[in-house]
Amino acid sequence: MAIITISRGSYSHGKEVAEKVAKKLGLECISREVILEASKQYNIPEFKLLRAIQDPPSFFDRITGGKEKYVAYVKAVLLKHLKRDNVVYHGFAGHFFVANVPGILKVRIIADIEERARLVMERDGISREEAIDFLNRLDADRRRWGQRLYSIDTTDPSLYDLVIHIGQIKIDDAVDLVCYASEMKCFKITQETRSMLEDLAIAAEVQACVMEIKPDAVVSCNDGIVQITIRMPIEMNESQMVEKIKNACKNIEGIKEIRISTKPMTLFRS
Repeated sequence: MAIITISRGSYSHGKEVAEKVAKKLGLECISREVILEASKQYNIPEFKLLRAIQDPPSFFDRITGGKEKYVAYVKAVLLKHLKRDNVVYHGFAGHFFVANVPGILKVRIIADIEERARLVMERDGISREEAIDFLNRLDADRRRWGQRLYSIDTTDPSLYDLVIHIGQIKIDDAVDLVCYASEMKCFKITQETRSMLEDLAIAAEVQACVMEIKPDAVVSCNDGIVQITIRMPIEMNESQMVEKIKNACKNIEGIKEIRISTKPMTLFRS
């Protein structure tokens, strides 16, 4: 049994590696399916979810929390898949959501800019200079995404257990390396891993459910006990807000108890 997340720079052959690893190990391989499922479950257009995990937050997003809401929906669906075990996820952001979970193999696939540009040129029929400019802008957007939402640089190798440079190491070599690493004792799925993923999945689903009510709510879960902390204006009815949040979460499986604490938030008036 294994859980593998593969972070891939655009046009770096990460998709091919992920699909071949999944086939070789007999695991489910997911990527775009997470977006489609989140779109259906939360009734959000697919393009909005794609932009949420691809484009850096705008100034307006950072004020309204709009992008965080869509990311929360994707995170809830992805963690639901990961907790089922036996899965390879390839795409952007997967490793962010399980950063501190032991036993999950986190892989980064990279490639030289010239090889990536070649793929873009073949796909879009553009010049080398245009392809490189496109890739540089795309990479910069991805880095800003991680920095603004999580204060993390996606290119930081310390985020991953294994970084593979496709070049001298070919795609099939990379597949063999990932499969070999997945068999190591440290990447075996333990009860600790399952428990942590279960709590993370519950917390993510709660976060997604309360986004429309209190997008700034802080949610955590420990052994099925959910802790939600919210800030409220002193004149707002606390009991009504608490009841509204509990009703929004009542159908989430695995919750043993919901504890809601409030902190005062002063509204300044001119």
